[in-house]
Amino acid sequence: MANPECAPLINQRGAERGGHIGRLHASIVAAVRVEIASDVVCPWCYIGKRRFERAVASLADDGVTLDLQVRHRAYLLDPHAPLDSPVPVREAYARKFGGEQHAERILADVTKVAADEGITFNMHRAIRANTMRAHRLLKIVERHALENRAIDHGATNGGAADLQVLVNESIMRAYFTEGKDISRVDTLVECAERVGFNHAALAERLSSEAPDEPSLRAVQEDLAWVAARDIAAVPTFVINDSFAVPGAQDSATFERLLKRLGPS
Repeated sequence: MANPECAPLINQRGAERGGHIGRLHASIVAAVRVEIASDVVCPWCYIGKRRFERAVASLADDGVTLDLQVRHRAYLLDPHAPLDSPVPVREAYARKFGGEQHAERILADVTKVAADEGITFNMHRAIRANTMRAHRLLKIVERHALENRAIDHGATNGGAADLQVLVNESIMRAYFTEGKDISRVDTLVECAERVGFNHAALAERLSSEAPDEPSLRAVQEDLAWVAARDIAAVPTFVINDSFAVPGAQDSATFERLLKRLGPS
């Protein structure tokens, strides 16, 4: 029998999780580095991402300038999911949450919350699949952007973060809205190309299962980073590697937090 503490679930705070959240030591500093542990098939991660981005945009509109660096950290809700055997989300949720009725209610509720944030969820079309390749794509994008923009950006990660955010959004849209199988290499290449990331060897790299493939090692490093901080629910927003904000908090909460962390 599976350990129930390790079985991911949707909770009312807006996190899909498996276990518990560890609290990190709090420390308020001026520079704001936000590392977001998330999985691309987690509905609350998409919702939390949108709320966080809205909070940042709202602060900018109010003239609040932040030294903000954002990085996505890989988290696998179902690390044992078969790589090439996706199943309909309705079926996966019914197995996980104790039947079709309960699953339908969960999906309906989260679809409504997403709509309130301007996101279209077509969960009747969504296909639950292994997300390792999707996370590997995000790491390839991050590394490529850092290597190509380090000189222009003074070795900061601003450009890398911007491109990673675009590709992450593209993958989530493919999964939640378009009903595409994001475990497929061709789907992921399309997700990257439609937001401007073109890489000649991308399909080859995503298809490789070699243990020394840099993108695979990068995802494994993220998973170790997450485990070391006792993160067991997503999304989790880790601020300056000092404290963690779990769940898809509303935009107003993110605004208040970022104001406190920003320059006075």
